[in-house]
Amino acid sequence: MAKLLLIAGDFVEDYEIMVPFQALQAMGHDVHAICPEKREGDSVKTAIHDFEGDQTYTEKPGHRFTLNATFTEVEPGDYDGLVLPGGRAPEYLRLNERVLEMVRYFIDSDKPVAAICHAAQLLAAAVSLEGHRVSAYPACAPEVRLAGGDYAEIAVDQAVTSGKLVTAPAWPAHPEWIKQFNALLD
Repeated sequence: MAKLLLIAGDFVEDYEIMVPFQALQAMGHDVHAICPEKREGDSVKTAIHDFEGDQTYTEKPGHRFTLNATFTEVEPGDYDGLVLPGGRAPEYLRLNERVLEMVRYFIDSDKPVAAICHAAQLLAAAVSLEGHRVSAYPACAPEVRLAGGDYAEIAVDQAVTSGKLVTAPAWPAHPEWIKQFNALLD
């Protein structure tokens, strides 16, 4: 099975970190969750984003998610794939050059990458998306397009694979997103 790196930050979307972290482990993968400036055993706060008929999602406090690896101690080359959850964390994680270097490594090495929702902000800040069809939360469509990507306007419960990149608009897509990512890991 694969060894996977998951990059998180405070106010990562609750379902978008908890569900893939646990589901990928249940499939037999080894998943290491990290966050800049935090160590194994530290936690990040999560936020629950819900779709309740408003013009955008609502946000509620989520759970605390315990990290199981230390940011400064991981080497991207030791991993077979990358998982990028959404939420508010990508907004500021994209300001961390080491995070961007990690994202670039996986894209440039043509290793599988799963990015959901606002994680498109990390992709767009790190690499050119030219030649990729990329889904994301609709508010991130301009960033995908500015990074040269073909924004995939798909249903909220769907995902799209473009090369080794699997993307989806939000957590309702988990079954498709995780299934497509897992297929790339086999």
